[in-house]
Amino acid sequence: MSEEGFIVEVTIAAPVDAVWRALREPEEIRRWHGWHFDGLDKEIEVIYQENAVESAEERWLDLGNDRFELTDLGDTTRLRLTRAPKGGNPDWDAYYDDINEGWTTFIHQLKFALERHPSADRRTIFTSGTASADIFDLAGLTAIADLPPGTPYAANGLTGQIWYRSPNQIGVTVTEWGDGLLVAGRGSGDNSMLVLTTYDLDDDTFAALESHWSSLLTA
Repeated sequence: MSEEGFIVEVTIAAPVDAVWRALREPEEIRRWHGWHFDGLDKEIEVIYQENAVESAEERWLDLGNDRFELTDLGDTTRLRLTRAPKGGNPDWDAYYDDINEGWTTFIHQLKFALERHPSADRRTIFTSGTASADIFDLAGLTAIADLPPGTPYAANGLTGQIWYRSPNQIGVTVTEWGDGLLVAGRGSGDNSMLVLTTYDLDDDTFAALESHWSSLLTA
């Protein structure tokens, strides 16, 4: 059994009260968790309400196998997610790495929502499947994948800045999507994923965006 669980840690340029609300209020959670589908509200209820144990005073939230801890740094907040270690349950182990990747995406979406679009509604597209080439190549991001966060970029007709980089993911802001966010990720096996968060796009533009990016992966 592994002795240490998976950890994601970010510093968010928002006060601790705002970050806490983003973890506890369903309307705020909808602004960053996952992507839009018919079951999103139920998923939020199951994950963040049904089995959650919290201390609002100490700013920690335990979801059973996943624990959030917030540290008040004044104008900023350190958020740390620690997952229970792999190795004790075959069902848990089977999806462990994929769920790690999901939490990595979600936490950086949380940071993005609070820092760039506080209290704003989004529209988010998710697609996953088999890629005909490396997902960074298909997304046009390979040439910028090693740039540090905060670096401006222009690639594949998109502009913005590098938001984050993890071993299997890259996230970039996208000016053309209403200051949106694009996440490209390598999954287990041949699986890859794309997550596109947009703001204030008209329906036709959003539909064209969804059609194009979804076509890059084969279900």
